[in-house]
Amino acid sequence: MRHFRNPTRKWHIWFFPTHEPTLKKPKELFFCQRTDGLTELKKSNFVEQKMNMTYYDKIRELTKTVPAALVDFGLPRDPARTPTQASSNFITNKEQGDWAENLVFRAINETSKNFVAVKYGKSDDLVAGEDGFDTFYQDFQDELDTIGKRPDLLIFRKEDFNKDLGFDISQIPHHTITEYVKKAIAGIEVRSSAFLIDKYEEAMQVRTEKFSQIALQTRDLILAEFQEELNHPSRQAYIDLLKSITPKTLSVTDFRVPSWSSTDRLSELKAHFRTLKDAIKEIQKRDYLSITPKVEDIKVVYKWIETFNVPHFYFQVFFDKVYGISFEQILAIISDSNNEGIIFSVETDTKNQNKTTIKINSKSGTPIASKVEEPIHESVRKEMDRGRLLFYVTFKGGTAYLDVDNLINILVIDSKEF
Repeated sequence: MRHFRNPTRKWHIWFFPTHEPTLKKPKELFFCQRTDGLTELKKSNFVEQKMNMTYYDKIRELTKTVPAALVDFGLPRDPARTPTQASSNFITNKEQGDWAENLVFRAINETSKNFVAVKYGKSDDLVAGEDGFDTFYQDFQDELDTIGKRPDLLIFRKEDFNKDLGFDISQIPHHTITEYVKKAIAGIEVRSSAFLIDKYEEAMQVRTEKFSQIALQTRDLILAEFQEELNHPSRQAYIDLLKSITPKTLSVTDFRVPSWSSTDRLSELKAHFRTLKDAIKEIQKRDYLSITPKVEDIKVVYKWIETFNVPHFYFQVFFDKVYGISFEQILAIISDSNNEGIIFSVETDTKNQNKTTIKINSKSGTPIASKVEEPIHESVRKEMDRGRLLFYVTFKGGTAYLDVDNLINILVIDSKEF
C-alpha cells in the first residue's frame, strides 16, 4: 500500500518597491502562501456531506449541542410509575387534548387536496383505576422504549395514504405499520392550552406596566423621604441599590428586604422595601404562554425520529389561535443558554405531575391558524369503582382557520403541492 504525505508547503517570495522604482531603492519582503486546492476541496466535501444528511442525522448532530444538564441523551429515560387514580381535572385535560387533536386533524383534511392527516398517537378511553388500564399503560411504556413516542398525527401525501388502514391507525401494533409510517412527511404532536393567547398577552402587558410604575414610584419615594435613615453608614449601600433601579434593570434586580423594626420610621422604610420587592417579583414572572415539551418527552421523540426518520413538529392549540414549531427548532433554542429566561424557561410543572418541563415562548413558533372558533363544552358524570364519581368537561366542534402559507412553510411543502 502506498502512503501519501500531505503536500509540502511552498512559499513564494515577492518583492514590492516601497517608492518610485530605482536601481538603488531597498525592497520589502512579502510572503504569500501557496494554494493547492485542498482547502476548497475540504469545504466542498463538507457541504456535500451536509446536503446528504438525513433528517435523523441533522437531529442527532443537534442533540450533541444540547446541555447534558438539561437533557442527557446518553442516559436512558426515567421509568414512569403507573398512575393509580384519575381525577376530574386529569380527564378534562385529556378531553381538551383530544379536541385539539381533532381540530388540527379536521383542519388539514378539509383544507388540503393532496395531503392527508391520520391519527397515530397511542390513546385509549381508559383512565387510571379502570379495569385494563394497567395493561394498557405498561404496553405504552414498552412501546416508548422500542420505537419512541408516537406523535398524535401523521401527514401523508395522498398517493401514499393507505385507504385500507384508514384515518386512524392509533390502535394498530407498531411492528405491522413500520414501513407505512416511514412514508409520512411529518409527525405532529398536538398540545392544548385553555387560554386566549391574545387576551393573555394584553393582560401581561398591563401587569408589567402597572408593577413597573409601582416599583419606580416606590424607589423615588424612599430616596426622597428616607434620606436621613439611609445615610447611616450601615444603610448607605441601599442608596446605591435604589439608584441602580431603572426601567431597564427591573427585570434583573434582586435584593433582600431589610429586617429593620427598632423604630417606627425604620419599620415604615422596611414596608416600602417590601412593596418594591413584591412589585419587582411580579415584573420578573414569565409573561408568555408556552409550547411545553417535557424533558422526558424530548428523549422519546428523538427515539421515534431515530426509528422512522420523519420530521417532527409540536402544534400548540389555544382557544383563539394555533402555533407550530419544529423539533429541530426546539433543540436549536435550548442548545443556546443565552435563550434561557428570554425565549424559554425550565420549570417543574405542577400541572404535569411535577415533571421538568421546557416552556418555549409560543411566539417563537409559527402561527398555524390565525383564528379558532371555540368548541361547545358539556359536563359529564363518570362513575368509578366503589361508587366514586368524577365530573369532567368534554369539548365538541370548533374550527381552526389555517394559515396555509405558514403551514406549508413549517412543513416544507411546495405551495403547488398542498
